[in-house]
Order: sequence, then structure tokens, then C-alpha cells
Amino acid sequence: MVRPIQDSSGKTFFGHPRGLATLFFTEFWERFSYYGMRAILIFYMYTAVVDGGLGFSQATATAIMSIYGSLVYMSGVIGGWTADRILGPRRTIFYGGILIMVGHIALSFPGGATALFVSMFFIIIGTGFLKPNVSNVVGDLYPKGDQRRDAGFSIFYMGINLGAFIAPFIVTQVSDSASSYHAGFGVAAVGMALGLIVYVITGKMYLRDAGKTVPNPLKSSEKKKMTGLSLGILAGIVLIGAIVAWLQGEFSLQTVIMTVTIMGVIIPLIYFTVMMTSKKTTKEERSRLTAYIPLFLISVMFWMIEEQGSTTLALFAANRTDLSVGSFELSPGVFQSLNPMFIIILSPIFAWIWTKIGKRQPGTPRKFALGLFFAGLSFVIMMLPGILAGNTTTAVSPMWLVMSFFICIVGEMCLSPVGLSATTKLAPAAFASQTMSVWFLSDSMAQAFNAQTTQFFNAKTEILYFGIFGFGAVAFAILLFFCAPLLKKYMRGVD
Repeated sequence: MVRPIQDSSGKTFFGHPRGLATLFFTEFWERFSYYGMRAILIFYMYTAVVDGGLGFSQATATAIMSIYGSLVYMSGVIGGWTADRILGPRRTIFYGGILIMVGHIALSFPGGATALFVSMFFIIIGTGFLKPNVSNVVGDLYPKGDQRRDAGFSIFYMGINLGAFIAPFIVTQVSDSASSYHAGFGVAAVGMALGLIVYVITGKMYLRDAGKTVPNPLKSSEKKKMTGLSLGILAGIVLIGAIVAWLQGEFSLQTVIMTVTIMGVIIPLIYFTVMMTSKKTTKEERSRLTAYIPLFLISVMFWMIEEQGSTTLALFAANRTDLSVGSFELSPGVFQSLNPMFIIILSPIFAWIWTKIGKRQPGTPRKFALGLFFAGLSFVIMMLPGILAGNTTTAVSPMWLVMSFFICIVGEMCLSPVGLSATTKLAPAAFASQTMSVWFLSDSMAQAFNAQTTQFFNAKTEILYFGIFGFGAVAFAILLFFCAPLLKKYMRGVD
């Protein structure tokens, strides 16, 4: 594979291959479209039909948001496989962008619940096609040993979060000005269209051959097996849904939600079982995998809290927060910008901290413990508005949400990048790529659980809800902190 470092003119993108600019802006607009849609989606679902919404209950709306996120992370497995075996990363990214754009277009028209679920299907598959493969192509821009690689990914990561930061402001402004959620969804569609235009036009000039190769193309003999496997998986999903429907006495939206929750648990369990029992996994690798399992479960607990920024905290922003700031009236959707904003601010700070303290920094298990501790603390703090006011109906300062988001992202800085690194180190050699898929499935499992738990959040349960999540996470974080030496023993020298 030809791996271009710069184009023939000798020009670069901040000292990096110009293809990085293509991928930077492609992912910028993809995240713009996704976070823009997410900023108003939950409000669209539970707003009354006469006011332009779908009229779902708040419990149903939060459950749908959670299964949406869960399926997006599950679909990354499909996108990675499609790129590796059929299309190659470049074409998979293109088709993913098309599907995402179609999904947002479907939402931009008033088609009711049907349009919502059609759009979810396209966006879920499209994001699974696009997101993991853009990162792979970034890696293809640099030859082996190129010292700029890590810095290149940092620049790329900045593009992701800039798109996510800007989108809620623009989409909510358009939606509020037009008094139509569909206008906001239309802006998200335009964002993805811009990303595709950037990708197609500049990709031909700057990406050259990066990501064009199909790494492990399907052989003719394998195609029949894959058809049988696909039908088997589909039959398994249908069977789970049928069992849930039978237990509930009917097929309903709750049947789908419960089916996704079960899949969110079963898929990672299958991955771990296969890796632990495989003859390709050595005794030392099995020990490391044993240490990885509790880290995986801790990350599930972390993402259960972090991902509620778009569900329970979004409801808190809309129903419990004083949105008047001077002469300005905030839209509750703009709080979705806090997450990417704090990531942009804190990422370089934490990179400097870990570099500064060097060998004195805590090991991987204790960094995970710190991450979960701060996530739990971010929910413990959300108990205070109701406790101090003596009720859960009084509008409170938006600073409670700002503080909660900030503390949770401090935790993310301790856990998320460390988790990516630990996954590559603890993975069995024969399952390196699949173990990375498992890491992303921790978020999928978390949101699958959230599809059930967030349905219990309301004004009456607010304090208890935040308390159970918050103190529960803090307790497990303290337990992991003291169990860290045992885990390090099983990690067999990896840190």
C-alpha cells in the first residue's frame, strides 16, 4: 500500500499529510450532524404532537435514546468487518456517509414515529460504517515509525470534538427560530452532506491509495458460510425478540428495547468466551484477559453515567434548570456542547500531567478507579439541587449541570484514553482487532443497561436515582483501587 506523507506540492496540514485535513473535516461534519441531531432528539420524542413532537413518554424517550447509542456502537463491528472483507475502508466510509445523510433527511420531514425509526436504522448502520474506518485511514497516512502519528491522531481527535461542540448551538438555534424540530434535523443533514463533499473532492487529491485496499477479502468458499452465519444471527435476534414478546404478552416498543438490552450483554459475553477458550490464546494471554474483564465492567459502569448526558441530564436541563441568563434564554440542547468542550480543554492538560509525573503516575487499574470515582461524584453532586431546595420542582442554576459535566469528563480523561491503550496491550495476539471491538462494546452494553434504568428517572425519583448511581460508582471505584495490586499480578507485567 502506498502511504502518502504529503502531496506533490510539498504542502502539509500543520506539518502533517494533507490527507489528514480531508479526514479531519469529514469527521468534523459527521460529528456535527450526529451531535446536532442528538441535541434535540430527546425533546422531539417527548414533546406533545400538537407542539411538533411525537408525544412519547419521557421514560420511553430516554430508553430509545439509550438503545440508539447502544446500536451505534454495536454497528461498528459490522463496519469494521465490511471494510476488512468486502469494500475496504475508503469505500465503506463513503457509503456510511450516504446512509447517515439519508437518515438525517428522513428526520427532517414530518413523518412521525415511522420516519424516526427509519432514520435511526440508516444512521446506526452508516455510523458503524464510517466512524471506525476513518480512524484506520488516518493511520494509513503515516509510514511505520513516523513520529508524527500520535500528534496526527490528536489533531484528528480535535476535529471530532470541534464538530460535536459547535453543532448543538447551531441546530438548537435553527430549531427554535423556525419553531420546528425538523428544521434542526435538516441542518444535521446538510452537515453530513458537507462532510461527504469534502471527503470525495479532497480525498481524490490527498488520500491517494490510503484505505483503498481490502485487507482480507472474502474468498468464494467463505461467502456461503457468511450467508449462513448472517441468517443464524438474524434468527437469534428474532428468537430473543419472540421470547421477550411472549414473556410480556405482546410485541411492543418495550419488546425491542429489552431485546437490544439482552444483545448488549450477550455479544460481549460471546467475545470473551471465544477468546478465553480459544487454543490460540496462550496461558499468559489468558491471565491478562482475566485482568481485562473487571476493567471492561468498570468501563461499562463509567459509560452508564457518562452517556446519560443526553438522557437524564438533558431532561434535567429542560425541566429543572433556570435557562434565563440575563436577557438571554438558553435552549436546553446547548448543554450537549459541554461534553466536547471540556474534552477539548482537558485533553492537553491531562497529556501534560501524565508526561510530567512519568513513572510516578498511577497504574492502569487505579486510573480506571479514578475515572469511575469522578463519574460517580458527578452524579452525587446532582443530588444536591433537590436536597438544598427541599423539592425537585424548583428551577435551579445551570451551574449544577456545568459542574456535573466537568467532573465526569475529568473521569473520562482518566479512563477512556487509558482504556484504549490497555486494550491493545492486554489483547491476545490472535484477537487484537476483535478485542478493540470489545472495548467499544463496553459503551454499547452501558447504554443497553441505560435503556432500562433511565425509565425510572423522574421528578419524584431524581435524588434517589442520582444517589444510587453516584454512590454505587464511588463504592466500586474504591473497591477497584484497593484491588489494583491483584489485577496487576494478572496483567503479567503489562501496565
